[in-house]
Amino acid sequence: MKILVVEDDRLLADSLKELLTQKGFQVEAVYDGEAGADYALLGIYDLLILDVMMPKLDGYQVARQVRARHCGTPILMLTAKGQLEDRVEGLNAGADYYLTKPFDTRELLACINALLRRQGGEVDEMTFGNTSLDLSTTTLVCGDKQIRLSAKEFDIMRYLLQSGEKNLSKEVILARVWGYDSEAVENHVEVYVGFLRKKLRSIGSNVHIQAVRKLGYHLEVSESD
Repeated sequence: MKILVVEDDRLLADSLKELLTQKGFQVEAVYDGEAGADYALLGIYDLLILDVMMPKLDGYQVARQVRARHCGTPILMLTAKGQLEDRVEGLNAGADYYLTKPFDTRELLACINALLRRQGGEVDEMTFGNTSLDLSTTTLVCGDKQIRLSAKEFDIMRYLLQSGEKNLSKEVILARVWGYDSEAVENHVEVYVGFLRKKLRSIGSNVHIQAVRKLGYHLEVSESD
């Protein structure tokens, strides 16, 4: 699961990144609202953690921009502003939960897990056609056949399963799997999609990764299989 931390206090932002990384999340941190909005609107994160008082854009403005673009990513707001009217403004801006500083890390983690559960973040298996992806073992399963995926293969397959028949561009897959600041190129996506296609065929899956020119990839089920 990928989390974006938008917090102008670099010490706090980096501490949150370290804490959440230790808990198994992939975490990126940015330090002002404008960068936060740009990153958030990539649509590659499972959760946004926003400070309220930030330079360039405040957390309320970031949340409004995200929601105006019909991005449903859960938003957890962290702020020292704990008055009722502040919490109401945050929720009206599009936040899903409002946590007041200072906070206990146990409460923070409980909030994060609750928001991810709401998004289906704790399912153990994803299924499409006759094939399942076991999230705990990174294994593709079709009937009595199974094959383990590498880390990158797993991330791409999981993202494709989340999107189903919706096209995912190579740029979005690059940002989602390799990271926004990665030097990876589109050929990396093509190579790993090729690996996944071979592994799907090897277990007799009726799921195909379909390429659409200029639009990217999506999953299809072959009725003949």
